[in-house]
Amino acid sequence: MKPNKEQILEVLKTIYSDNNKIDIVSDKSVLNVLVFDKEILIDLSTNNPSLQGKNNIKSKISNSIKSEFGKDIVVKINFKLTKETPKTILNPNRKLDNIKNIIAISSGKGGVGKSTVTANLAVSLSKMGFNVGILDADIYGPSIPVMFDVFESKPLAVNVDGKSKMKPVESFGIKILSIGFFTKLDQAVIWRGPMASKALNQMIFDAAWGELDFLLIDLPPGTGDIHLSIMQSLPISGAVVVSTPQNVALVDARKGVSMFNQKKTSMFLFWALSKICHISHLKSCQTINIICLVKRGLKIYQLI
Repeated sequence: MKPNKEQILEVLKTIYSDNNKIDIVSDKSVLNVLVFDKEILIDLSTNNPSLQGKNNIKSKISNSIKSEFGKDIVVKINFKLTKETPKTILNPNRKLDNIKNIIAISSGKGGVGKSTVTANLAVSLSKMGFNVGILDADIYGPSIPVMFDVFESKPLAVNVDGKSKMKPVESFGIKILSIGFFTKLDQAVIWRGPMASKALNQMIFDAAWGELDFLLIDLPPGTGDIHLSIMQSLPISGAVVVSTPQNVALVDARKGVSMFNQKKTSMFLFWALSKICHISHLKSCQTINIICLVKRGLKIYQLI
């Protein structure tokens, strides 16, 4: 009996790869099926590069087809290796229902005003009537407690639905959590990436934030473990990249923009600030550049 493509696909729907509850047709592992008289060619996508894994699924397919259509059928399988993409920050299972918008504020370099932008943005949103919180994720150089003059405060433990959670410190109407509340001003935080990421997850998911319109996350400079942990743990609504206008700073700012545009951390980029302030005779910011993401790179607009 000569099978056709539809009959082969029906047989393949009964086959499951290791540790998968969906058959190889439904999960789109079967890329193509070609039938030539007694020879059947199958293109199969797999994320298991091991020879044992390939032989296992090959044996299942071959035995099932020969059992259905005869032992004289020749089955050839062309494996195409695909990398399994980790779940992104947009994973709905990690959504915080009590927080409407989560904004990541980042910078390529340190000392460019990232925490200043975070603090001013938070206060401005609060004055507009929004409920705002700040998560100071700059583990190695937390600045938010000093900026809000609460560096001597400590978060209290409160009971929420039978669970003990941290109550954020409040200042200027902003709810704040920072690793700076648990260390001295002159104490260095010497942690490896996994330990820092664990501490951040506790401040995110074991905190009594209440209902927030905006949670601003003050990220460390650069790109690294902390950024990856935050973006894989939270449904980030958008990102702000802060830089000074010098070329040496903008080079790193572009790297920050590139990070947010990677597939693994895909999100909308709202806008990026490039600012320089000259405090002289009570004059504030003289130049503000807004860097807008366009298809072929960064385009800079200057506002006076």
